[in-house]
Amino acid sequence: MQLFTKVTLPSNLKPDVKYPVIYALHGMGSDEEDIYSLVEDLKDEFILIAVRGPLKMGPGYGYFNIQRIGVPQADSLDEILRQLSELTLRSQEQYPIDPSKQFFVGFSQGAILSMSLALVLGSQISGIVAMHGYIPQHIKDITVNAKIDSLRVMITHGESDEMFPIDIGRSNESYFKERTQNVEFNSYLHGHSVSYQEKMDVINWLKSSVR
Repeated sequence: MQLFTKVTLPSNLKPDVKYPVIYALHGMGSDEEDIYSLVEDLKDEFILIAVRGPLKMGPGYGYFNIQRIGVPQADSLDEILRQLSELTLRSQEQYPIDPSKQFFVGFSQGAILSMSLALVLGSQISGIVAMHGYIPQHIKDITVNAKIDSLRVMITHGESDEMFPIDIGRSNESYFKERTQNVEFNSYLHGHSVSYQEKMDVINWLKSSVR
């Protein structure tokens, strides 16, 4: 079964021109419309593909099951990573995507997936924005030799994040800084949510990443 997506193309689409793409991934209990609104300001510069999680969770959806907070079920995580990897290949066949400018942007579960995909897919991804997430140990174990030295990374986290403490965000920063020089880390005073300032920082970072 294919993942449900919301896709928009730049309104001034030009023939024979390839465009950067953002695959946007929401948090547990949310949906594609919510995460799309975070990157909507970029709809004339990027192809936007917001992905709905395949699992019904609470009022919305999720991408994978968890054993407990901070520990995904490995099989469930591996399956959605496989589906998202296939989505990138299908999307490149279907839309005028520049394969050298593919970005994943995610919040919470979406951030976990964005960081995991960066390690699993390596040079196939140009950059990620990971907001308020963590890198599963399972993924660290199977991607020890991941080649991501050219990957661009933006990590954001809340100083008072009640789901994943700020130390996790700083640990994410350190992990990627050991593997690529292109890492930006921003923390914010709020908790497990995205503030307006955070949203604008993400948008500006994505704009600068394709110039």
